Amino acid sequence: MKIKAVIDRIPGGLMLVPMFAGAVLHTFAPGTGKYFGSFTNGLITGTVPILAVWFFCIGATINLRASGIVLRKSGTLVFTKIAVAWVVAIIAGRIMPEQGITTGLLAGLSTLALVSAMDMTNAGLYASLMNQYGTKEEAGAFLLMCVESGPLVTMIILGATGLASFEPQLFVGVVLPFLAGFVLGNLDPDLREFFGRSIQVIIPFFGFALGNTINLAVIGQTGLLGVLLGGAVIVITGVPLIFADRWIGGGNGTAGLAASSTAGAAVANPVIIAQMYPQFAPVAPAATALVASSMIVTSLAVPVLTALYARRFAPRLSSAEKI
Repeated sequence: MKIKAVIDRIPGGLMLVPMFAGAVLHTFAPGTGKYFGSFTNGLITGTVPILAVWFFCIGATINLRASGIVLRKSGTLVFTKIAVAWVVAIIAGRIMPEQGITTGLLAGLSTLALVSAMDMTNAGLYASLMNQYGTKEEAGAFLLMCVESGPLVTMIILGATGLASFEPQLFVGVVLPFLAGFVLGNLDPDLREFFGRSIQVIIPFFGFALGNTINLAVIGQTGLLGVLLGGAVIVITGVPLIFADRWIGGGNGTAGLAASSTAGAAVANPVIIAQMYPQFAPVAPAATALVASSMIVTSLAVPVLTALYARRFAPRLSSAEKI
């Protein structure tokens, strides 16, 4: 059976398929983990430890010796993405209740969902698009985007805007696994390669555990809103990213548009944030479903839009700049 081949044909399938399987299990047999206990329970409920290992491996892949051009391009995109999410958090925090919107078409939408969907780029999708439509430097920019992975940036935005408060040690705890991997990966290139190979392997386990926090009924309730959120992410983050890439990064805007997606790891942010700041617990399930929907929508739409944009502006790249 070509199970892996089928999964690979689904945008984000390596995470989405296990996540859907976990959601099915949680919806129809929510007590499975407690019933079997031991390793089975750990696999079902292990979102945090599995994600911690994933962050460690991500950190190990970051090369401190990346060129200045790569750092400028990636820094421009990462800073712009975070800045846009920051502004959205400020605006949403003023017009939206802490517990989110509970009625109408926007029921389920919260500041937590908005920030989680907008502050992280799907680095794998970006790298794939830049390998096809960008330059070598633009493709290499995905490395710094990995720094966005995890709840740290979301915590900083929510904390700085006064929407949540976190103890200082929680910020340190979030970044320590990443830093440990970063140090080891830069001390020994063999370790960087070794841990780097583990990233793809961990994703299905992370997706399955995350799915076990989602009830399918919530996904059904937020389906249309999730599609709208995905479109909003592309427009609200994509336009500033295009201009930042053109005016600061030295590109033609293709890299900016390619970065206007929602990361797969962002789907875990509402649950992780709610564990550290319980006031967000009531909105975490809907926020998780919304971010998952946004990830799917942007994974489908961003490649198409990037291809169309690149065809329009491809002449701006010289043959020497192309990969």
